[in-house]
Amino acid sequence: MKAVVLHEYGGPSKLKYEDFADPQPGKGEVLVRVAAAGLNPIDWKLRSGAMKEYMPLQFPVILGYDFSGVVREVGEDVTKFAVGDRVFGRTGAAYAELAVIKADELAKVPEGVEMTTAGALAVVTTTGDQLIREAAKLQPGQTVLLTGALGSVGRVALFCALEIGAKVIAGVRKKQIEEALSLGATAAIDVSDDDELDKLGIVDAVADTLGGALATKLIAKVKPGGAFGSTVGPVSNAALHPTVEVNAFSSHPDAKTIMHYAEAIRDGKLVLPIDRMLPLSDAADAHAAAEKGGLGKIVLLA
Repeated sequence: MKAVVLHEYGGPSKLKYEDFADPQPGKGEVLVRVAAAGLNPIDWKLRSGAMKEYMPLQFPVILGYDFSGVVREVGEDVTKFAVGDRVFGRTGAAYAELAVIKADELAKVPEGVEMTTAGALAVVTTTGDQLIREAAKLQPGQTVLLTGALGSVGRVALFCALEIGAKVIAGVRKKQIEEALSLGATAAIDVSDDDELDKLGIVDAVADTLGGALATKLIAKVKPGGAFGSTVGPVSNAALHPTVEVNAFSSHPDAKTIMHYAEAIRDGKLVLPIDRMLPLSDAADAHAAAEKGGLGKIVLLA
């Protein structure tokens, strides 16, 4: 098969489109012919070496976690999927023509959802959902401050919080306030404005996708016994706030979760913008573009 292979840490140019051995499904696994693979920040953090202390790579390696595709082969004991099924999920080594995934972490693409869309969903939907439910531990009627509310993970987290029945204060840039309100946020503030942060009252929880100095300011806004959920690592001054439960987490696969949000997208309840689609062979260009920032996902077409 063709795949995007990384042989050493470095910039986007280190990603090489080349031949690689076909993966084989084992017991309880499914082999998928990949149609689309989504890019996520973890991909370029791994590629650059920024994560090597925590998640060292064994070279050569294929990056990528999001994917959609068509079942080509099922392993022993797999009964829920058959050759030809349209599927999506998250697994390692998605930047390739073929990928293997555990059957219990796989879902069928709902009718009415395009494969390109499905290929971009698994990581952001599980991350956004688990940020709210498991890390911020949000309950109905509570108020959460959600940073990065217009990013892909943030949009899912906002949708999830509203489904729970919580109130959401969206932490965004000034020019994004109206859009955040249009998505259902109860209120929105400019997180780059210290005066606005000072005026912010106490909240039940913070769901943070930005981190850094902002996180050290926002943890002081969480009520005693409240939770601070983070997708971007620990808060450096957490020890100064011992009554706040800080949960810096890594999301995990969940087939029911990705199906739920795929159906919400199909039904027009949730929108996750896709910025651009590029062929798998242009993965290096895709990484370079993604690292410059933006609100939409980039999808590689295999």
